[in-house]
Amino acid sequence: MTNIALVARKLAVMNEHLRRLAARRPATLAGLRTDDLLQDAISMSVLVVVQEAMDIALHIASDEGWEVAPTYREAFLVLARHSVIPDALAASLGGAAHLRNRIAHGYASLDVERLWNELPAGIAAFEELARAVSIFLQKQPI
Repeated sequence: MTNIALVARKLAVMNEHLRRLAARRPATLAGLRTDDLLQDAISMSVLVVVQEAMDIALHIASDEGWEVAPTYREAFLVLARHSVIPDALAASLGGAAHLRNRIAHGYASLDVERLWNELPAGIAAFEELARAVSIFLQKQPI
């Protein structure tokens, strides 16, 4: 049985950082391109959102006794296979695992234009995940 309190805490952290991302995204690409501190703040919140989302997926799968995902990307596919989230959302979120690794490990410099362009859709996808997981938690026996 899923540890509802643990997953709810992770959802709260994820939702807080989604709120920060939405508030921090400047109106223009130039506003982000010229502000290194803002780039760092946005990158950190993206990292936290993705990490919390992956943790949520892994905790639910483990607590429910489902298959163990061999990669972070596949953790979202496990949720889809068990009807927690739609397949399309799982595929979309899977790419975020790669982004998390690039930020966390500094594999390459930040593509500011891509980050600015993709941030609204990314926020929406993780908000959709949060809603789906909340519905899943509401169905859990207490």
